[in-house]
Amino acid sequence: MWPIAVKPRTLGLAIALAVLMADQAAKFAVLSSPRPPTDSTSFTPVLDLTLRWNRGISFSLFAQNSELGRTILLVVTLGAVALLALWLLRSRAYMIAAGLGAIIGGALGNAMDRIVHGAVVDFLDLHAFGWHFFVFNLGDAAINVGVALLLIDLLFVSRGQHAGEAARSPGAG
Repeated sequence: MWPIAVKPRTLGLAIALAVLMADQAAKFAVLSSPRPPTDSTSFTPVLDLTLRWNRGISFSLFAQNSELGRTILLVVTLGAVALLALWLLRSRAYMIAAGLGAIIGGALGNAMDRIVHGAVVDFLDLHAFGWHFFVFNLGDAAINVGVALLLIDLLFVSRGQHAGEAARSPGAG
């Protein structure tokens, strides 16, 4: 038990900040390396370091090379972050707050890349059995973990809580 009660939104904001800082630190390390990994450099049997510039959204969809296209992607990203932040501030559940924090931190890290570099820095190449899945960064990984936490809460935690509340409510049954 923590000596001080931490509100879900405080947890979510702390996770967002931690993800943003870790994402930007990793990207800085990759870009400031004496030899950035433009060609694949084996890191583990299933993970290579491979520098890629993502000018689109997930999996390089809707790649934009124009200034207007990049601006639109940035505005959409920041709009989504604002809506997620509102959800986070109203959240009363720790798992939802943690998931939203991870998504917000990852999205802000990628938005910072668009502002500074005009594209998102991707560098982790996940592969197995000759298949290369996609090149991503820590922010992308955090977004995926955040979505997974929201889905787990939706499918298992919230349903269980609502079922328990319905069983206890007067007139139920």
